[in-house]
Amino acid sequence: MLDFVYFPVSAVLWCWHQLFAIPLGAASGLAWLLAVVALVVTVRALLVRTALRQARSQRVLRSLQPQMDAIRRTHRDDPRAQAEKIRLLQREHNVSMFAGFVPLIAQGLVFLGLFHVLRSFDRTGAYAVGPFTSTDSPLSVEVNNATANYLFGAPEVRAFLDARLFGAPLSATLSGAGEVVVAVAALAIPLVLIAALATHFTARLTPAVGDNSTAAIMRTLSLWVFPAGALVSGAILPVVVLTYFATNALWTCGQQYLIQRTLAAEESAKKALVTTAARAAAPRPGVKPQRRKR
Repeated sequence: MLDFVYFPVSAVLWCWHQLFAIPLGAASGLAWLLAVVALVVTVRALLVRTALRQARSQRVLRSLQPQMDAIRRTHRDDPRAQAEKIRLLQREHNVSMFAGFVPLIAQGLVFLGLFHVLRSFDRTGAYAVGPFTSTDSPLSVEVNNATANYLFGAPEVRAFLDARLFGAPLSATLSGAGEVVVAVAALAIPLVLIAALATHFTARLTPAVGDNSTAAIMRTLSLWVFPAGALVSGAILPVVVLTYFATNALWTCGQQYLIQRTLAAEESAKKALVTTAARAAAPRPGVKPQRRKR
């Protein structure tokens, strides 16, 4: 159903794993986790320009908030006219609401693809044929170990299943770790703490759009509920997927910090340019302004 996502994700992951397997070995848990980290960095780097355009649009949108509020008051009884006026105002200032969803959609598809590809290394369970489906006839261990997983061949499937880091299998979850719960906790707990803290500080770095109740609710969700969700995920998601979450959250936090600094520098440069132009146009002290000849 989503092969157009699964194959590209597995291709990027395969390339990075091949690279890290050279010094570390194909069955190295560190090689697999570094490949996941590199996958996140690759995708997010491709989306940097889109994220910067989105941030600029959000800044313009905040400056237009008083005008949009005035339109809503003026056309309170006509939602269609209200929406049309706001759309025209946004178009006039080159604000694209859809552009803001592009990074979110891309990240969501990559996560879904990665989750499915990683889960498909072990197809001996009922939920290993797709993200939303199950099967009554899972593969046996022998058949699974001899079956390719998208661009990963059978030897790489076995390498992933054999991979360990500090004794913890990469596909293990904290809730189902069993005898290796200590080893899994040593990896899972730091990863979820990183994800939760990075999510919280990203929200702090993100200026709110509007001052209505919806904006306040989203602010509260971003500051506290989403980080709490990251903590809860630590008990149910595999270590290798938690690595994705922690890396993605760290990248988002760092990117948000750099974007805000970039926008602040652009705003300062714009103000300095306006000030310089105003000073150049102002008459010098002691010099009378010239009158226009009739």
